[in-house]
Amino acid sequence: MTLIQPLLHWLKVGPESNTTSEISSVILLGFSNIGSFRWILFIHFLVIYCGTICGNLLIITLVSTSQNLHSPMYFFISQLSTCDIMLTTDIVPNALYCLLEEVGIMCFTCCLAQHYFFSVALCFECLLLAVMSLDRYLAICSPLRYTSIMKMEFCRYLVFMSWSLSLLLVWVLTVSIYLLDFCRPNVIDHFFCDLSPLLHLSCSDTSIVQQEATLLTVPLVFLPFIFITYTYICIISSILRIRSLTQRQKAFSTCSSHLTVVSIFYGTLSSTYVLPTNGQIVKVSKSLSLLYTVGTPLLNPIIYSLRNKDIKQAFTKIIDKLFL
Repeated sequence: MTLIQPLLHWLKVGPESNTTSEISSVILLGFSNIGSFRWILFIHFLVIYCGTICGNLLIITLVSTSQNLHSPMYFFISQLSTCDIMLTTDIVPNALYCLLEEVGIMCFTCCLAQHYFFSVALCFECLLLAVMSLDRYLAICSPLRYTSIMKMEFCRYLVFMSWSLSLLLVWVLTVSIYLLDFCRPNVIDHFFCDLSPLLHLSCSDTSIVQQEATLLTVPLVFLPFIFITYTYICIISSILRIRSLTQRQKAFSTCSSHLTVVSIFYGTLSSTYVLPTNGQIVKVSKSLSLLYTVGTPLLNPIIYSLRNKDIKQAFTKIIDKLFL
């Protein structure tokens, strides 16, 4: 945040410009008008946040310390856990603050920074899920070529490119948002700084920024989804051609966790951003946002740990070393 603020400030005012945003801070209404229920919600959020951090840190620790988990698939899972920690840490602490104070106040640059890291995490997860689908496709449809293609150097390159694309393209959108003029009441009826509430604060023409955001979703969201769909059509076709029922179940089990994560992630994402929202009440929008900002980062490590024998064995070995 300390790196983003001076850069954005220079782009906004520049050495030859004297214009500044009239909004220096924003007020997040969060979950207002819920009375004493906010304490129950606060405890739930806190427990979920602690569980999310612990679960994802456990996955990262297991993958980095267990020799039998040093493979492309588990490397990608550890990167997914890193992304989930980034996403939930960007959103949940401020949501907890909003619950404690009934409303939350943050500086405008902090709000924009929150939106930036939130968007980076979402875009990276879309790209990473596509990379993971490639890994599963090669493992099932081209097992003889898997080892020669999915080397760790290539896996690190794919992850590096996914992070780079997410950081760079979202930065372009963030700069475009910051260059707008903001002069409306600085109240956001949400628990974090999402794109639509941010643009609603602007008194400038936001059509170009909205078009830019739509264009950026093509390489970062829609193309990965199309690629995932294509790979799973090939995977399912390949599995159905296996004659042995046991081998068929074994092949499907290797990609069932990833398919579950993809379904939950894109299902919750599309319910908020893709489906029509005309007449949608604010409370419903907030509830849908909770699914992918709070729920999904908690579910991902649970899904991979419950359905994966290698992770269970690695966890059991660590427990045995600690207590035996």
